[in-house]
Amino acid sequence: MSGEQAAQDSGANDGEALAVWDVVVIGAGPAGATAAHAAAVTGRRVLLLEKSELPRYKTCGGGIIGSSRDALPPGFELPLRDRVHAVTFSLNGKLTRTKRSRQMLFGLINRPEFDNALVEAACEAGAELRTGVTVSRVEQHGPGVPDRRTVAVVLNGSGGPAGKGVEETVYARAVVGADGSASRIGAHVGVKLDQVDLGLEVEIPVPTSVAEDWAGRVLIDWGPLPGSYGWVFPKGDSLTVGVISARGDGSATKRYLDDFIARLGLAGFEPSVSSGHLTRCRADDSPLSRGRVLVCGDAAGLLEPWTREGISYALRSGRLAGEWAVRIAESHDAVDARRQALNYTFAVKAGLGVEMGVGRRMLTLFERRPGMLHAVLTTFPPAWRAFAGITRGKSSLAELVRTHPLARKALEAVDRA
Repeated sequence: MSGEQAAQDSGANDGEALAVWDVVVIGAGPAGATAAHAAAVTGRRVLLLEKSELPRYKTCGGGIIGSSRDALPPGFELPLRDRVHAVTFSLNGKLTRTKRSRQMLFGLINRPEFDNALVEAACEAGAELRTGVTVSRVEQHGPGVPDRRTVAVVLNGSGGPAGKGVEETVYARAVVGADGSASRIGAHVGVKLDQVDLGLEVEIPVPTSVAEDWAGRVLIDWGPLPGSYGWVFPKGDSLTVGVISARGDGSATKRYLDDFIARLGLAGFEPSVSSGHLTRCRADDSPLSRGRVLVCGDAAGLLEPWTREGISYALRSGRLAGEWAVRIAESHDAVDARRQALNYTFAVKAGLGVEMGVGRRMLTLFERRPGMLHAVLTTFPPAWRAFAGITRGKSSLAELVRTHPLARKALEAVDRA
């Protein structure tokens, strides 16, 4: 459905009908595609905007844990590259130990395939996709906004009806910002961040003999920098190898990646992709909405602070954003729109926010005592079972703290310190 076909409301200065979408979603990653799907399945007019052409590469390990799987659109088939049944843990390359499970712990995907499949699901639900468009800003007041129920989304150099390099404006009753960790929509909303980390990653094609050695098994290495860790995720004929640590010393993070690759015996293979990415966690008091604009996923700073896992947070917050954007689109005044936006904020904080709080405390513990955490995970069976339960989606960090006295006492000790 085109924007012209969606025209209903008058308000253009020349008296012509003004095309207004119910929901415009900015960014077609997991958060945005899920938001678009959630809004489109209600029968609303939904426009999904993406600045890149799809599929496109994203720096990401590509682990799909149980909470991610459970948040996928109904009937969605995961394009899995591998199924993980074993995890090898190491402490900066030492004290290596492998833990195995008869049940699958989590799946591994390539982000271009996964993201594209989510976008296709959103389009099948009724959303319209436009790629190659950059959103320069959103406006909720001023001469470019026809009424108080409308948000103006200004596109820059989209090559659309206005022509290449010329600004174009689309209108919506509600907007969802899902445009990544350097979000312009997040800046509009006023998202505040209190943790920024640097992730570096390479995709390494490997011969069959090497791929077979890694099949069904991942490596997690607790690194030499405070709060850092590395990973190896097998994807068939290639390995995704990466590290992450607090932003501030990029050269040290790069050395960790180089050393990590070398001691794994992978330095002789030429990477097909080498990339970097900043992950950003929101502050507790950071807003998630402004007027008729919501943010979700990385644009809202929603990810698990300890592991920096973001896919499940993107999918879950995206679905909530899409559902509440529909309610905001139906609101006929600012008071009701504000009420619906606050309900969205409450839903996010009650679930993802609680998990993030526990994750921050876990990160503090990990930064201070990585060796203790490694020993507990590899030698204490209840800890391994808890880890497996979280990866399968049977539990969460917050549930772990609520139900396991030892975990609760450990975090209380961190709080006191």
